Amino acid sequence: MGMAQPNANLISSDKVEGTDVYDAAGNKIGEIDHLMIDRVSGSVRYAIMTFGGFLGIGEGEHPLPWKAFRYDTNLGGYIADVTEEQLQNAPEFTGEESWSDRDWESRLHRNYGSSPYWEDTTTSTMSRDR
Repeated sequence: MGMAQPNANLISSDKVEGTDVYDAAGNKIGEIDHLMIDRVSGSVRYAIMTFGGFLGIGEGEHPLPWKAFRYDTNLGGYIADVTEEQLQNAPEFTGEESWSDRDWESRLHRNYGSSPYWEDTTTSTMSRDR
């Protein structure tokens, strides 16, 4: 059985958790706490971030659409393509009940200017979103 190549584009979810997140200027704004993965397609849908009081945002969990992130090899972390206003105006996350509320998810995606994953026709259920 072969071993995974250390320089491959694949990464274990436990390596993503705890990864620093930066704003567009390269300032650390938080870290990824965990990922939300679609159980049918296997695609990452959201990254749950902790901000540690950044911009007056509490230390709770704050979901952002996965498509709002891009990995920066120089920083060794993710850059979140979001604004301070978007972070502060995001719909309130209430935990598990938010995941069963399609209206809440729609408002979250609208807030971050991303198309909801269920409307994305550019990827098949077997392809990776990122």
